[in-house]
Amino acid sequence: MNRTWWKESVVYQIYPRSFQDSNGDGVGDIPGIISRLDYLKQLGVDVIWLSPVYESPNDDNGYDISNYQSIMDEFGTLDDWEQLLAGLHSRGMKLIMDLVVNHSSDEHVWFAESRKSKDNPYRDYYIWRDGKDGREPNNWSSFFSGPAWELDERTGQYFLHLFSKKQPDLNWENETVRREVYDMMTWWLDKGIDGFRMDVINLISKVEGLPDAAGEGDYQFGGEYFMNGPRIHEFLQEMNREVLSKYDIMTVGETIGVTPDEAVKYVGEDRGELNMVFQFELMDIDSGPGGKWNIQPWTLPEFKRIMSKWQNELYGRGWNSLYLNNHDQPRMVSRFGNDGPYRKESAKMLATLLHTLQGTPYIYQGEELGMTNVRFDSIDQYRDIETLNMFNEYREAGHSVESIMASIYGKGRDNARTPMQWSAAPHGGFTTGTPWLTVNPNYTRINAEEAMNDPDSVFHYYRRLIELRKRHDVIVYGKYELLLEQDEQIYAYTRTLGDERLLVVLNFRETPVTFELPDSVPSGSAERLIGNYELQEGWNLQALPLRPYEAQVFKLN
Repeated sequence: MNRTWWKESVVYQIYPRSFQDSNGDGVGDIPGIISRLDYLKQLGVDVIWLSPVYESPNDDNGYDISNYQSIMDEFGTLDDWEQLLAGLHSRGMKLIMDLVVNHSSDEHVWFAESRKSKDNPYRDYYIWRDGKDGREPNNWSSFFSGPAWELDERTGQYFLHLFSKKQPDLNWENETVRREVYDMMTWWLDKGIDGFRMDVINLISKVEGLPDAAGEGDYQFGGEYFMNGPRIHEFLQEMNREVLSKYDIMTVGETIGVTPDEAVKYVGEDRGELNMVFQFELMDIDSGPGGKWNIQPWTLPEFKRIMSKWQNELYGRGWNSLYLNNHDQPRMVSRFGNDGPYRKESAKMLATLLHTLQGTPYIYQGEELGMTNVRFDSIDQYRDIETLNMFNEYREAGHSVESIMASIYGKGRDNARTPMQWSAAPHGGFTTGTPWLTVNPNYTRINAEEAMNDPDSVFHYYRRLIELRKRHDVIVYGKYELLLEQDEQIYAYTRTLGDERLLVVLNFRETPVTFELPDSVPSGSAERLIGNYELQEGWNLQALPLRPYEAQVFKLN
């Protein structure tokens, strides 16, 4: 297995709108991020992934880009951005930027030209089709509810938008579009960035003819015709050849619906595509037959099955990315832990899992403080387009406000987007103005200032985990082996590299339980490396009592 810096790194995701406001307008910005670089350095992370800061009308919070080579006014200037890059590099940290090229904004100059006429030189930059029987060209639904097509009155044709109607899909079949994208990527890389996180990158190749999706009803999910499409690997190999391979950078693709076998095609070291992908299988563990908003209880054996499948099937073939939350997912301590009486214990337990598995760990801002989901009283306090569209659609279908809000409290994207909680000052120290999204009211208890001053905080535990990973190659490169596969409460595994072996033991419940070392693990002496409780006197791995959400990592000798 090749050793590289990005395998050994820990990544921290910044959602700029919610990180730190420097000018009192209620919106986080680049000077705000710069003011917090020493905090990130103290945490010990290596790479910052910056969610989009490009020019955008903000229909989908910056994932609808109107100019790929310009910074959004609310966030600052290109000069501010250059200072951010310099500030990171001078502290020994790297910067990866979000690359959003499945679609642009409908306010991008390419689309403004494209919609002018059917023979405009930019027409073919996007996917235009005639309607069928007075309706859309096909029955695909958008990820954000409703049809994936919008009629443009001027030319009487429809354009495809897999997301918002203000996010028309680019036509990757057009070689000129690909060339424009590669030139833009090169422009950023030449400025000195250290790589890209690629938004929904596995959707860029669509099946020829754009066939109808199966199913009854007006609009159906057509994923089989645009997820991992026929030319996706050809396009990514071209991108790698033309751009990525010329730099020592890190690339991670957001790939909805990939299996480990499919993922290996994207990340295999002999494939010349990407370094790693984000897979979503674990993120769907609590989704019922009705999809994301139809929340079902999850079980630990299923959680372990998914995690172990990716650990084992990618080992030696490709590289894993490790995450339990991000800007699109609820807060991990609320979803997989206990955000009540055992918030700190369960936040540390989940962090222990993420930072002792094989792959590159991603921390989402505030995770290192144990920030939780939010429960706003009214839909009027939410800002996320996906959430608002769902609310309206479900109300029209006759669902009660209570049941819809319960789904939003569990899965809404604004759970992750409430502003960063820096202190107990008004609005959590995020802004002196009115925040664009209300701060979670628990900021008076849960904030960075409190955490930095408490040696037992979630923050300092993360710091120790990151240091541990840098000291022990076995955590980065070791082989994973699951123990107690069917146990409903304990998640335990070993990591082995040469003669070095670690044992990780996690209690996923608030009930105390005893871990018994399986016969398959040789039981010599053991040294504890880290844990979220002090070990009890006279502890013994043969029968180790675990307290609520306890996590312990041992080096086996």
